[in-house]
Amino acid sequence: MEFDILVIEYFARFAHILFGIAWIGLLYYFNFVQGGYLAKASDEAKISAFTGLVPSALWWFRWAALFTFLTGLYLLHSVWTTDRFFEDTLIAVVVATLMAANVWFIIWPNQKIVIKSNESLRDGGAADPNQGSAAAAALLASRTNTLFSIPMLATMVSSAHTPPTINGGRGFGDWVTAESYGMFILLAIILIIELNAIFGKMNPLIKSVQGVIASGIVLTAMTLVLLIFL
Repeated sequence: MEFDILVIEYFARFAHILFGIAWIGLLYYFNFVQGGYLAKASDEAKISAFTGLVPSALWWFRWAALFTFLTGLYLLHSVWTTDRFFEDTLIAVVVATLMAANVWFIIWPNQKIVIKSNESLRDGGAADPNQGSAAAAALLASRTNTLFSIPMLATMVSSAHTPPTINGGRGFGDWVTAESYGMFILLAIILIIELNAIFGKMNPLIKSVQGVIASGIVLTAMTLVLLIFL
């Protein structure tokens, strides 16, 4: 029985990583490659991209996000029932859940508006007047997910792969098992960032590719410092 559970958990973890690679890989493609190209492309190239390439890429993107989330739920149940749920686990779960929600409830609905608007232009019709605001909302959520992806990966790896230490903790010592004020501060920061993704405007710190990468690294450093020292 125990062997069967271990096998199931192995394949669940394998699937989780596989789907996660597809999801985050496409997230980085959209932000690091496609966005820069479309910003300089001709109107004809943009119409061609948004009526051909983008819908296909978004199909893989959103379903990879969903199956990453679903396999993650199983792994969450596994670590919870075996007392392997730590502070870094919580942060990884919260951030990844917000990222998946951003894909399905912000990015995809707004990208559908942009796609349909370009399909109308392709067929000789008029652009949707909401296309600009929809594109901006999708970009903000996508940049936010890119920002979140770096600390999410750091906490996911530390929660699952750091080795045990002689004092009962893992990796950095007891920081992942202690009751930490830093965790609550970090959750508040994450909530503020997510609220901006839903209701706010593009922050200059994450507007450019270089900016969002640098901001993600800074947020990751803040995450580790808050969890370790507070």
